[in-house]
Amino acid sequence: MRLLLAEDEKELSKALCAVLKHNNYSVDAVYNGQDALDYGLCENYDGIILDLMMPKMNGLDVLKKLRESSVATPVIILTAKSELEDKITGLDAGADDYLTKPFAMGELLARLRALTRRKSEFSPNLLSFGNVSLNRENYELCVGEEAMRLGNKEFQMMEMLLSNAGRLISTEQFMEHIWGYETEAEINVVWVYISYLRKKLSSLKADIEIKAVRGVGYTLEEKEC
Repeated sequence: MRLLLAEDEKELSKALCAVLKHNNYSVDAVYNGQDALDYGLCENYDGIILDLMMPKMNGLDVLKKLRESSVATPVIILTAKSELEDKITGLDAGADDYLTKPFAMGELLARLRALTRRKSEFSPNLLSFGNVSLNRENYELCVGEEAMRLGNKEFQMMEMLLSNAGRLISTEQFMEHIWGYETEAEINVVWVYISYLRKKLSSLKADIEIKAVRGVGYTLEEKEC
């Protein structure tokens, strides 16, 4: 899943990015409100972590402008403010959740999982198709009792495929959602990770497979008997 982190304290931002990436999120970090607004309007994110007190534009104004522009991405507000009125103001402005600094990383991760599950409709922690399941909590790809832990990009690609089983996902969609628009990675990196996933599905004796539509993208389908 892809997140936007808007936090002007660079050391905190760096620490949050490290933990989020370790937990298989792709993260774009910005350090002021104007950049947060620009990225939030132009990019496709699964969630936004938004600090309230930022230069150029405060978090509340960013949030209001995003909602006025019909951006429905789930938003968690981070702030040092703990007064009830500040929480109410943030939630009324369109925030989905609220964390007061300092906070435990485990709580932030749990709240992110909850937000992304209910982004459009309930999405369980266990995604399944055919005899294959993907656990969003421990990043394991399973068939029966056999399991393999996936790396960051592998997990995100498999999550996209399982969430859209039977539907075509273009190479560009993988690149934009997982690597981001500004990535320096070559587009053939998608094929490399698809190859990794195919080998793991084969090793697990999965009854599903990743099929390529030449020059377009990939679909996850049940194997033909």
